[in-house]
Amino acid sequence: MRALTATALAATLVASAASAQTTPTYGCDTPESRRYDFWVGEWELSHSGTKSANRITKALGGCVIVEQFTGAPGTKLDGTSVSTYDRATRRWRQTWVDNTGAYLDFEGGSDNGDPTFEREFVRDGKAIRQRMVFRDVKPASLKWLWQSSHDGGKTWSTQWEIDYKRVK
Repeated sequence: MRALTATALAATLVASAASAQTTPTYGCDTPESRRYDFWVGEWELSHSGTKSANRITKALGGCVIVEQFTGAPGTKLDGTSVSTYDRATRRWRQTWVDNTGAYLDFEGGSDNGDPTFEREFVRDGKAIRQRMVFRDVKPASLKWLWQSSHDGGKTWSTQWEIDYKRVK
């Protein structure tokens, strides 16, 4: 009986070790996959005298960043984004949807070391680029810029500058 118990225990240990060796890693723990982790938390946003809120969490085993934006009272803008690191292209991707019916897709990048999400679309036959830029990132605050370019990204104009203040 002891031999059978010892054999069963040994088989269990071998199976556990083999399972641990073959457990796939999804790449959500690499430095690049954590590039936007600074954003995770609860934030109070200030823009032109109005206050809104943004709650950023990680989901799906830490592979996805979920944004839940609540607009200032009276603005009627609430939205959600999901962002993830695409290992195949080695780029970040973000999709934004909101209660106005907007659907925007972005690709992550960098502007002088500042994290960005950028997209391009055509309006009236002209290409327009838009981007979000995270600047002056600190543990308790950051600046978020919404910018557009009508010359292929050579120059950018800022439409919104939002101050983030960490609540949690």
